[in-house]
Amino acid sequence: MPQVLKPNLNYKRGGAGHLLSRLNEVKDKKNLDILFLGSSHAYRGFDTRLFENDSTKVFNLGSSSQTPKQTEVLLERYLDVLSPKLVIYEVYPETFAMDGVESANDLISNDHNDLFSLKMALEINHIKVYNTLIYSVLNQMLQENNHEDITHGRDTYIPGGFVQTELRYFHPTSSILKTSTFKDDQFEKFKEILEKLRASNCDVVLVFAPVTTSEYEALGDMTLFNRRMRDLGDYYNFNEIMTLNDSLHFYDTHHLNQRGVLLFNQRLIELLSQNH
Repeated sequence: MPQVLKPNLNYKRGGAGHLLSRLNEVKDKKNLDILFLGSSHAYRGFDTRLFENDSTKVFNLGSSSQTPKQTEVLLERYLDVLSPKLVIYEVYPETFAMDGVESANDLISNDHNDLFSLKMALEINHIKVYNTLIYSVLNQMLQENNHEDITHGRDTYIPGGFVQTELRYFHPTSSILKTSTFKDDQFEKFKEILEKLRASNCDVVLVFAPVTTSEYEALGDMTLFNRRMRDLGDYYNFNEIMTLNDSLHFYDTHHLNQRGVLLFNQRLIELLSQNH
């Protein structure tokens, strides 16, 4: 049925974000040098081809609107095998203000489901997540479909977890001031994740990826957020480190186009080479 007739069931295997392709591929990965985590800013912002070479193995495990509650599930399933030396964790203030419903449904629809899925559903405690989990478990038992087209609309999945969108440009507009409330449970989960990563002997770098000027200003005073991140480890806010052009380097208010990705990644690689 069309989505309008099933508002409390958000099951979609494959589709935007290419999470199905990413999770199919990650099962064959192990002993990484670099693992990327985070939201769409991660899988659209860290081009694994620019970090990988003959001696460096990398993978991008980002997902749409990924909050710490979904990051935890992914790490419970894959961290021990991936065993990364360095984790680059994309942090964006809005992900700490989300309930995690959208990202949970995405993960439940596109990965195998286990007790970690149930634990996440209970923590989020939302009818859409419960319904999607029940449907997903039954559907995947009966007719699991693991195929996903490499190209969806303007997006192309690149092996390694990156999603490249066709080159287009943003036409700047003003953004409305965001009034989202920082959720304590998400932040506590985030701190637990960092402890887990460090206990696994991973070096961790926190990265606030570039967004447009209007988007950054709409987030309000970033002083507290920046201080919280710096208190937790190595942190780079690229909205303060480098200046990009809203019209030339983005395709919407908070996603880089490929020209922007190249400049951002080059600068990040320089900083990593110097400090890590």
